[in-house]
Amino acid sequence: MGVIRTEKWLHDSYHQPIEICEKLIGHFEDALAPEIYDYLIQHGMYQPFRNGFEAVKKLQKNNVWEIVEEENLRLQKVWEGPNIPIFIFPSDKNNRKLQQDFNGKSGLAFKDKLFLFISEENMEMEIRALFTHEYNHVCRLTMYPKNEEDYVLLDTIILEGLAENAVRERLGEEFLAAWTSNYSDEELKEMWNNLVFPNRNILKNERKHQSLLYGLRFYPKMLGYCVGYYLVKNYIEATNKTSKDLLNIKTDNIAQIM
Repeated sequence: MGVIRTEKWLHDSYHQPIEICEKLIGHFEDALAPEIYDYLIQHGMYQPFRNGFEAVKKLQKNNVWEIVEEENLRLQKVWEGPNIPIFIFPSDKNNRKLQQDFNGKSGLAFKDKLFLFISEENMEMEIRALFTHEYNHVCRLTMYPKNEEDYVLLDTIILEGLAENAVRERLGEEFLAAWTSNYSDEELKEMWNNLVFPNRNILKNERKHQSLLYGLRFYPKMLGYCVGYYLVKNYIEATNKTSKDLLNIKTDNIAQIM
């Protein structure tokens, strides 16, 4: 498996993304190509525009597929992770939140596949950091014995915290996501006690789960992500464990809930 050479798909069908998604049907159960495309757009996949193929050329020039394959082989070995298909596509230039909050890049991780949506503006270390974060998700989803559909808010924020602490461990604080520095430790402790802990068992499919995770409506921006990073970092500092050690440890243990 590993990195699928999606640049060839893009070369042939950039302006027909539904055709591209036809090639993905075998990786999704009971889904049609238009449904797959709609789902991927929600997570950052490109929407075609007239000169958009220039972005594909720039991604090729930036060796994006080669960089991701190199990281994939390295992390599979370090974390003893699964060998899964990895699909790379340009990201959506018109997604304002993606551009402002994530510098135009995003990912979508499953147990058995991984999607990366990358801007031609993203530098090599950003791409390495993105892959580290998303492949850590894949490993956690594979190794932690809980079905993803049963995840509650606490599972999700720890999932995100594990992934970004893996970036810190491998690449250093310089390449962390901008949201990791949104709040002080004191503010994060308060958010954990007052907002996240009382709602920790909200199921993934409930609207409030997403509101708390991303800090939507009246909640602090990126609330769940930030608290998850804080909790995992505290656990690492208390135990000296590595990213690999943490992949199958219970959520409650990492959050240090007695």
